[in-house]
Amino acid sequence: MNLWTAFANSAAARPEKTALCWGERQFSYLDIRSRADRVGYRLSRELGVKPGDRVGLWMKNCPDFIWGLFGILQAGGVVVPINNFLKAPELRHILTDAGIDLLLTDAELIQNREALRENHPELCVVDLSVWEQEHLSVDSGWTAPTQATESDLAVLIYTSGTTGQPKGAMLSHGNLLHNVESCRIVLQTITDDRMAVLLPLFHSYMLTVGMLLPLLVGGSIVLVKSLHPVRHALQEMIQAKATILPAIPQFYRSLASHGHTMPFPFRVCVSGAAPLPVQVLKEFEEKFKIPLLEGYGLSETSPVATKNPINGIRKPGSIGLPVSGVEVSIQDDQGNILPPHQTGEICVRGGNVMMGYWNQPEETARVMRDKWLLTGDIGHVDEDGYFYVTDRKKDMLLVNGINVYPRQIEEVLYHFPGVKEAAVVGKPDDRRGEQPVAFVAPLDGVILDVKAMQAFLKKELADYKVPKHIVLMNALPRNATGKILKTTLREQMADLLAEKH
Repeated sequence: MNLWTAFANSAAARPEKTALCWGERQFSYLDIRSRADRVGYRLSRELGVKPGDRVGLWMKNCPDFIWGLFGILQAGGVVVPINNFLKAPELRHILTDAGIDLLLTDAELIQNREALRENHPELCVVDLSVWEQEHLSVDSGWTAPTQATESDLAVLIYTSGTTGQPKGAMLSHGNLLHNVESCRIVLQTITDDRMAVLLPLFHSYMLTVGMLLPLLVGGSIVLVKSLHPVRHALQEMIQAKATILPAIPQFYRSLASHGHTMPFPFRVCVSGAAPLPVQVLKEFEEKFKIPLLEGYGLSETSPVATKNPINGIRKPGSIGLPVSGVEVSIQDDQGNILPPHQTGEICVRGGNVMMGYWNQPEETARVMRDKWLLTGDIGHVDEDGYFYVTDRKKDMLLVNGINVYPRQIEEVLYHFPGVKEAAVVGKPDDRRGEQPVAFVAPLDGVILDVKAMQAFLKKELADYKVPKHIVLMNALPRNATGKILKTTLREQMADLLAEKH
């Protein structure tokens, strides 16, 4: 069994059923299967994709993403979903590291083709929407080459590390099939369910929960076209009768705090990608009378590791219980499993845990211990087996549910003329979860222009990574060994921002 055969079996069982709603358009399982066949055929026959080749998938949310992914899998390729918010310079490392020679994209992002080819002259960039318009017929004698097993690599998801460069988490067919089954059980997903998808499909959370889960169990996807204003997104989901809504805390905060009075069709809502404030959980459930389940996971766990149950006790502030087939523990630095209420590192073990980091055996060894994945998150478990996240080892921000690593922003800042030193920390933000704030000191005698610095950053970084606040200082606080004291900057942030204004 692999992801392609699992989807093909699901499609064969219900060819005429609606698999995807996209605004006014609806696509059946047969529609998606046929389109995936055409993509797989052209990748294999025309572009020479062979089993194991990495193929990039860089596009905004649209139906093409779905048959693009299954087409790559059918051809035996490895899917590399790429954050569509990234700018061309940010893609270069991923293209090189993954060895990507072929990138599937959309009509808007293909405009970056020449910029991408500056460093990758042999890169083939294809607009999938053009392929779709050509309606190529598939040779009836063609047989899909994929012979992948559950242990073979299926998806390479790039997740930024504290070193500044993204690492490719290797997810096998078995990893993702395992997590789909775990999510099916915990969400009690059935063929009548319609999964609302408004978060980016490149995100591991949406890849598994938003796309693979409904299609492999025989449900449907409601792919939302209009995200702004929120009212339009809600209207789309209500019109399409979505039953499950996975989203980030900021979305639920918006629903709870605004005067939305529409009758929701959802039977359950799920919060992921960032911590869910207890107050938001309480306000949402009181207002809408719909269960809001908080969970936890990371790209390296395909991604769901824990979830509060639909039936039974849901504990506000907790990330819930381990999902089916997954073990979670709290361990000290020596690998000892700690008893309830003792703080340590959250560790995960099970069939959902990644194969390792692509071409990085040392990084893999650093996060794996006796088949346990060391998540880098700090927390504890209570006497009922419910887990809680209390801190993060990793110097990471969560902006709109997407990982942002300060080191990457700092590295770009250091390239701005006149910058002597820079540090980026997170500022809590009701709407975005967190937002990066940069503290910068100039070289002696240099006067820095903050607006010019932000314009410089916007050329190199996705917009959500660009700090709205850049605080100029004569010097950044350092300890005796010369390390910048980010703790001090966080403590002084409110005063420093007030001085700025």
